[in-house]
Order: sequence, then structure tokens, then C-alpha cells
Amino acid sequence: MAKQTPNTQEKKSISKITIILIIQLVVMIALTLAMAKTAGTLTRNNALDHMSTITDERAHIIEDFVMNAEKTLTAYSRAGQIRTLLENPEDSAAQKAAQDYTEKFSADIVGLEGIYASEWNTHVLTHTNPETVGMITRKDPGPLKQLQDAMLAAGDGVYDTGIIMSPATGMQIVSMYKAVYNDSGKPIGLVGLGIYTDDLIENLDSLSIRGIDNSFYSMVNTADNKYIFHTDKSRITTETSNSMILSIIEQVKGNSSGSTGNFEYTENGSRYISTYSYMSKYGWILMLDAPKSEVYAMTYQMRFFIAVFGVLIIGLILIFSFLNRRQEAINRKLSKQIVKTEKTKESLETAMFRDILTDVNNRVSFSMDLDKVKPSKDHPCYFIMFNISGFSEINTHYGNDVGDMVLVNTAKALGEAFSDGTIYRTGSDEFVVAVQKQEDSTASYNEMCRQLNDAHGKLISPQATPNGILNVVYKIAAVKKSDDLSTAVVAALKDMTNHAGNAVYGQIQFADLDTM
Repeated sequence: MAKQTPNTQEKKSISKITIILIIQLVVMIALTLAMAKTAGTLTRNNALDHMSTITDERAHIIEDFVMNAEKTLTAYSRAGQIRTLLENPEDSAAQKAAQDYTEKFSADIVGLEGIYASEWNTHVLTHTNPETVGMITRKDPGPLKQLQDAMLAAGDGVYDTGIIMSPATGMQIVSMYKAVYNDSGKPIGLVGLGIYTDDLIENLDSLSIRGIDNSFYSMVNTADNKYIFHTDKSRITTETSNSMILSIIEQVKGNSSGSTGNFEYTENGSRYISTYSYMSKYGWILMLDAPKSEVYAMTYQMRFFIAVFGVLIIGLILIFSFLNRRQEAINRKLSKQIVKTEKTKESLETAMFRDILTDVNNRVSFSMDLDKVKPSKDHPCYFIMFNISGFSEINTHYGNDVGDMVLVNTAKALGEAFSDGTIYRTGSDEFVVAVQKQEDSTASYNEMCRQLNDAHGKLISPQATPNGILNVVYKIAAVKKSDDLSTAVVAALKDMTNHAGNAVYGQIQFADLDTM
């Protein structure tokens, strides 16, 4: 067999490093693309959810505005002066009382165009504007019959004409009517209300959207496909030509329940995102529109940052690969020193008697301390074992960091409860407390029990972790020893905890090893 030259070995080493580098690069590129896609999807959905929430809020504002107007008209229709007038339309005293009430009632309504009461044939008996009294608002039998049928269909409720342009003022108002019935259920007249939408529009305009400066809203009536609101005032009362809006109207028209959604469209060369909320009670679709570039600005930024992050990571991989090759040469020179260091480390570990994590004594220290302690019948020793039940499951489900936290908290609680004792970590999930009492008495035993219960109470308190609330359960056993000690104490404690199972507060297994 030909002898392998150093150059051949070096070439094989370089080949392996190259393969590892290629794998690392492929993995990082794949991870970067996956992160960019995931982050983009999440931020996009968050942006749409944010817009949808704002749209729903504005829809509720509009619904509340109309419902308040309905309540105002209902309250007006139930006034005694109005009912008396409609029952006695020729009574001048009733007319004056109703007119006075109407003017006083109107003074408290913000943005009122007018409120009135009329006979069933729309002959006005009282009105916010006294000059209107005596007019007949529906002279044509066709429109009159249509209005009467709509009010009768509404029963004791309010018939909403909707948000319209007022024939009287040319301004946009909420218009509604309500029939008034006598005791026998026959209509004796009606009341009507018109409220300007200026305050509503100002309220909607004042609501801004965080991160989106150029948003605007619009609202369409599904009954005639006409705009009720629009940032372009010239479009109000005109039919929409947006194919997406028309498609949504066809989907929701006639539905008895509201619905929400979003869509994209292009107008004048610009892309827009629109979220909508359908108000089924009134047949209106409210839409909130914003430039796509603003809505997805965070998505684009997130993708950019992830791309930069990916490039940096790939660069670091290349740098580390270069440094690693340099380090290999140095490592070969330091191999002998490493062997010496490892031997020194082993010696130091052998000399250590404390648990690094919890800063309590370890099992080696426990064995050595047993030789130093000289218990007697007058000065007995108590040994209490606290074994963390299901510790491996804690590490599995909550992570090793949480497991370490449980160990540290256990050692801390034991140290606080047994101020006169010594704490040992004798296993991965077990601690032993050694306490030597100054006398063998009921009082000493009770004191030990109190300390034990105090520690147990602290240990079973729920612990907050990054992965949720953790309730730690322990296996606990206690023994008393008054003569020579040995590590058999730990074996006895383990046997007791294994047989007793999980400890119940106030019911801890105890054994006097002197009598066994």
C-alpha cells in the first residue's frame, strides 16, 4: 500500500470543510427564505387585521349614530303632547302644546334638520320649523302609499329611509319615519326625523390609523349601488363602477348577518387595499382603503431586515470557516497542553465539594460530613429528603433552563426554611437536609416538622415560567438517627420516598432509624 503524503491528507481535509460550508450555506439560505416568507405572511395578516378592526369600529360608530336617531324619534313619538295632537288634529290647544313641545325637544338634538308629526296622509301638524306646519309632504298617492306600507311593515319600529340628500336643504341627512297607532292598533299619524351627517363625518375623519397616513373610507348602499360616503364628494349619490365592490354587493346583498373581508384594486395606476364591513340591518357596506405600499410597509421592511440578517449570517459562516481552519493549526500545537489541562480539570473537579448550579453541598461533601458529625441520643440528627417528582418531564416539556430554575428555587427554599441545617444535592433531582438538634424532645421534633412543612409549602407554590405556570411536586421523607451515620441514610430515604409516592402537605413519612 502506497504511503499517504501530507498533501493528500490536507486535500481531503479541505474537501470535507468545503462540503460542510456548502451545507451551511444551503441551510442558511433556505432558513432565510422561510423566515422571510413567514414574517411577511404574519405582518401582512396583522396589517389586514388592524385595518379590519378599524373598519368594524367605524361601522359601529355609524350604526350607533343611526340607532341614537331612531331612539330620539321613538321618544318623540311617545310624548303625550304628540299622541294627543294626532288623536285630535283639529284641537288648537293640542296643536299649540305639541308645537311648543316639538321646539323644546328639538333644541336638545345636535345636528337636527327637522322633526315633525303629521296625520296619516302626511298633513304636517307640528314641525321644528313652524312655517312647514299645514303642508302635505306626500301629495302623490303612489309615494304616499309606499311610505305608509313601509311604516306598517316596520310595526312599532322605525322605518329607516337611510342616509340621503335632503330635498329641502340639499345636505346629507339620516332620514327615518315611524307610525303612531291608537289603542286599537290603527295608525293615526306618523312622525319623521332628519339629522345632518356632518358630525358623523367629522368623527370618522378624525380617526387616524397608526402607520397609515393616506387612508380614506367610503360607504355604498347595496340597494342601489350608490355611494353614501366618499372622500371624493362628487361621487356621493352616484353608482360605483368598482368591479370588486359590485362583486361584494352581489355576495352580501340580502344577507341577514353582517360580514367582513378585504380586497385589492387598482385605480389611476395605484394599488389599494380595502377592508369592508357589511351592516346587514341597513344594507350598507363601509370600506376603509389605503395605498398598498403603506399597508404592507412593515412587511417590506421585515423582509429587508431578514434578508440583511441572512447575508450577515452567511458572511459570518464564511469568516468562522476561515478562522476555524486557522484554529486547527493552533489546536495541534496546543494538544499536549490540552491533555495536561484536562488532567488538571479532573483533579479540580475531584476536589470540589459544592454543586455549581445551586451552590449547595454535593454528594461528596455529604459523605465526608457524615464522618465529622457525632449524633447522640441527646443530640439526634434529622435527615429530610426532597425528591423532585417527574423532573425529567419538566426538562422535556419546559426546557432545561426551567429545570435549572426549579433546582435553584428548591435549594433556596430549603435554605430559608432550615436555617439551622445543611443542604446537600445528592442527586440530579434530589436534595437532603441534615439538621442536628440540641436536644431530643417533642419540641425539637415539632420544630423539625414545622420547618419541613414551611419548606414544602414554599416548594409547591406555582412557579411562573416563560412556557406557563409550573406546579412542582415532591417526594419527601424524613428520618431520625442518634448513633453512627453512614450513606445508608440516603438509601433509606430513597426507599421511603419511592414507597410513599408524591408528598401530601402535612402528611410526610417519618421513620426513627434508631428503632429499626
